[in-house]
Amino acid sequence: MTLTLYGIKNCDTMKKARDWLECEGVAYTFHDYKTAGIDRICLERWCAALGWEAVINRAGTTFRKLSDADKVDLDQRRAIKLMMEQPSLIRRPVVEGKDILLAGFKPEVYRQHFSG
Repeated sequence: MTLTLYGIKNCDTMKKARDWLECEGVAYTFHDYKTAGIDRICLERWCAALGWEAVINRAGTTFRKLSDADKVDLDQRRAIKLMMEQPSLIRRPVVEGKDILLAGFKPEVYRQHFSG
């Protein structure tokens, strides 16, 4: 299974996810969307599969720093536009592979998908 781990290099949650995958011997390719960017097609695919609310990171400082105008009446189209402009708004990590797409890191969810 070829996996891509999307996120930002210097993120504590990303470190936990990378450490977990490496300890379990799960191979992956890392895509740093802060330096390499992210394309609209990926965001649209993720939002279609998971819902845009699961893809955007409302808990982070980047979201909290948005203007009230950007936060009000947020919908998928506007969320994707914001995430394209500010990749730090994307929940971390996103793991994508054949028949798998996860947003966020929870060891029990990873265990369910990658162990055994």
